[in-house]
Amino acid sequence: MFELKSKREVELMREAGRIVAEVHVLMEENIKPGITTAELDTIAEKHIRNRGAEPAFKGYRMGNNTFPASICASIDDVVVHGIPSERKLQEGEIISIDVGTFIGGYYGDGAKTFAIGEIDDTKKKLMKITLQSLEAGIDKARAGNRLGDIGAAVQEIVEQNGFSVVRDMVGHGIGRKMHEDPQVYNFGTPGTGVVLKEGLVLAIEPMVNVGEYKINFKPDGWTTVTADGKPSAHFEHTVAITDNGPEILTLV
Repeated sequence: MFELKSKREVELMREAGRIVAEVHVLMEENIKPGITTAELDTIAEKHIRNRGAEPAFKGYRMGNNTFPASICASIDDVVVHGIPSERKLQEGEIISIDVGTFIGGYYGDGAKTFAIGEIDDTKKKLMKITLQSLEAGIDKARAGNRLGDIGAAVQEIVEQNGFSVVRDMVGHGIGRKMHEDPQVYNFGTPGTGVVLKEGLVLAIEPMVNVGEYKINFKPDGWTTVTADGKPSAHFEHTVAITDNGPEILTLV
């Protein structure tokens, strides 16, 4: 069963989300050809800690694997969970930066895909449609709707534009834990699933591929790539369902 948050708890999560958004502003300012993903990770961690928060991803465990960095840096065909390294960004690539923060007992989580210099038209469209699908999903995050309404809205935008939604990775509830119930699928049928209620906070995060939706997992236990090697984009917001509709918490 999922946990509903009080207005006070949503206020605390708003602070965690604001720091996530600030990191993305810093990423946009620093992402350019020649910078390494390790350098971006250092910039992100320094800001998170200077704001009195903790980087939620660093030390996060999944099975026997511990994530070693403060951001996930996923380039081109890397869907999610790319590990920062000394690899330099190159003109024409895209990179998704996923950031998690923890402050005041609550988590914030958000992702954004950035262009590195000039990119081709396919990647431009991929980024545009992925963001639009996120916005469509957020619009359905209203009390009285059902969870399937969110996934269906995402899927419709993506598939109408010739792309595919990753099906093996999902969004999630968030609060005192980074990953809470319910799972938020990026595909589905309207009018199905649990009824959404005021106080539910969700991390909605479409992962969209240019080619097929299938993915593969690298031996490091984290890095997830498209099975066909084609590019993928990822946008995510932490969203609270309120009596006034959906409120995006991961904004500056």
